[in-house]
Amino acid sequence: MEQIDAQATMTGTMDVPEQDRLDEASLTRWFEANVEGFEGPLSLSKFKGGQSNPTYKVTTPGAAYVLRRKPFGPLLPSAHAVDREYKVQAALYEQGFPVSRQFGLCQDDSVIGSMFYVMAFTDGASYWDGTLPGKTPEQRTAIYHAMIDTLAHLHSFDPAAIGLEDYGKPGNYCARQISRWTKQYRLSETETIPEMDRLIEWLERTVPEQRGFGIAHGDFRIDNMIFAHDEPKVIALLDWELSTLGDPIADLSYFLMSWVQPAEGRNGLLGVDTKALGIPTLEEALARYVEKAGLDEVPDMDWYLAYNQFRIAAILQGIKKRVIDGTASSAQAAQMAQRVIPLAQAAWEYAKKAGAQ
Repeated sequence: MEQIDAQATMTGTMDVPEQDRLDEASLTRWFEANVEGFEGPLSLSKFKGGQSNPTYKVTTPGAAYVLRRKPFGPLLPSAHAVDREYKVQAALYEQGFPVSRQFGLCQDDSVIGSMFYVMAFTDGASYWDGTLPGKTPEQRTAIYHAMIDTLAHLHSFDPAAIGLEDYGKPGNYCARQISRWTKQYRLSETETIPEMDRLIEWLERTVPEQRGFGIAHGDFRIDNMIFAHDEPKVIALLDWELSTLGDPIADLSYFLMSWVQPAEGRNGLLGVDTKALGIPTLEEALARYVEKAGLDEVPDMDWYLAYNQFRIAAILQGIKKRVIDGTASSAQAAQMAQRVIPLAQAAWEYAKKAGAQ
């Protein structure tokens, strides 16, 4: 796959495409009634990044906000649950965890045509390329350490203690995820992929015992974070659409996927001289997490890497189906759809390392 300049193509905003336009008068009335300190008029632009829930920047003379809504049109069951995103971020914001302040959730489709929520716009740096071009080795090390520490911090919360005891089921996280993404994959299947069929059968049979329990972000990677401009610090973790209560090791292994995915201008690091760049190796990243999270032992990662590549392939298959149906939310969606088969094949290779026949 060709190298892409993700920093240029995915960062910033653009004019709102015709199919994504909102009723600004109706939205203004909702802001006036629900957003503390709001003073119009407002104007809208759309963030370039993100393939799933359309995300807008709402600008006023004195402040900026972010609006996330469900896509218009037919949706897969349980997908695009923006109300869940709002709930988990609101709870974590109260604990001082780095998420944006939440202003309100609107479940009335008559306002703009779909459910949405509004949060503060967090001004900071966004990085789409995991090799961090333009940074020094020391800066890269510090940024990666900040990400690992943020993930360990997230996993340290007792969900019941912060009002999230009903945010997910208590056990069998990986089994439930495999079931969920198998169903979603079958609903959006456009062709037979033998590796996906083999993975589904093998993963269901071989789920490891869940050792921990906590808040799982579900999509923890460098481009879902906002960093401080002047220091290597995560100031907002974004895109909570896939979050639930679950297995912290599965969540960790998703982040570690960056080290086994090709470096194509996104978060992949495979084939990169990480030592020269100052980026921790996979083993070093894993060791730092184990230390920060206070784990007694390090589980084998091959099963988890196979599982996560299967999961990403299933998610991208949903995007592929939306591209075919003409409802995908970004210009990059078609390119992402091409990754389904290579991901399934890579997942099966890790499954074989973990003992699959």
